[in-house]
Amino acid sequence: MKREGERQLPFDPAAMPADAGLVFIGTVHSPWTERSDCPKNMAAARERGRPASVEIANAYREGLDGLSGFSHVVLLTWLDRSDRDLIVQFPRHAAAPRGTFALRSPARPNPIGLHVARIVSVDIASGIVGIDAIDVLDGTPVVDLKPYFASIDAFPEATRPSERSGS
Repeated sequence: MKREGERQLPFDPAAMPADAGLVFIGTVHSPWTERSDCPKNMAAARERGRPASVEIANAYREGLDGLSGFSHVVLLTWLDRSDRDLIVQFPRHAAAPRGTFALRSPARPNPIGLHVARIVSVDIASGIVGIDAIDVLDGTPVVDLKPYFASIDAFPEATRPSERSGS
């Protein structure tokens, strides 16, 4: 449902011809089946204390070799049940509308989700990577997994606008 101040693109990106040959390598198994119940971010997902898993398709399972040595993984997902035509959104937590690219909202032209999860287990034979939590619906397609490196992926000095500002 469109909120006041939100703007849609004059086209649906999902109906456009593809620019890349993206393939899904697996599926997320999460406790969340309804969007209304799904946590809004990973912090909220962790607060609920409900573990999840990622199942990698058989053809890609060898790619899990060595992942068990890492504490965390970066998971890229395809948020397949999200709107793709909102370019300006008005989040409930904000004082004013913002451009999609200034938000972590799942509604975006290419609904790619970015999640950093703690690895609980890795079973290469079954293709199951157990994770501490996830903020996506059960059955969400997986685009990629990458090991998380605190030495290059973390920026403690990073800043953001205040939650209630319009910028």
